[in-house]
Amino acid sequence: MAVPILLICLGIFAAAILVLLFVGIGLYNKLIEMRNRAENGWADIDVQLKRRYDLIPNLVETVKSYAGHEKETLENVTKARQQAIEVSGDVAKQAQAENMITGALRQLFALSESYPNLKANENFMHLQAELANIEEVLSQARRYYNAVVRDLNTMIDRVPTNFIAMIFGFKKREYFEIEDESIREAPKVDFSK
Repeated sequence: MAVPILLICLGIFAAAILVLLFVGIGLYNKLIEMRNRAENGWADIDVQLKRRYDLIPNLVETVKSYAGHEKETLENVTKARQQAIEVSGDVAKQAQAENMITGALRQLFALSESYPNLKANENFMHLQAELANIEEVLSQARRYYNAVVRDLNTMIDRVPTNFIAMIFGFKKREYFEIEDESIREAPKVDFSK
């Protein structure tokens, strides 16, 4: 009689272990999926940042042909671009570099207001439109990335997933956020003037 009770207890224990194992595997796989989505989201941001970096020299050259004596503004844009290119891997530093670029571009577009011929230049207008498009796509990519990071971080905080995350070394990710409220808006492009 004692043997069947022992076998039943062992069976229940083995079933409980199997359930825990399958739950652990499921949580691990979900963490992998979320990590991969975050990496994919960051790759989308990176593509748009590179497009933006590639556009800036053309924009600077176009402005330089009309307002070459505005050397400080042009240098600020070029320097901000170079600093942003040199940052890699650290989301917070990348966000800070992007804040600098956006501020420098705002100065550049404010400068263009003083030069009607520049504002009317077809190449300048095309570059402004392309930059506005890049900014919009970048904003969408940033929202997607931050949503995925929020979900991943929430998952890492929850019990029992936090144990799986700790065992397998999953870390929380940083949000890609714009700090300055005035920079949160994409540079405005006005074609009406």
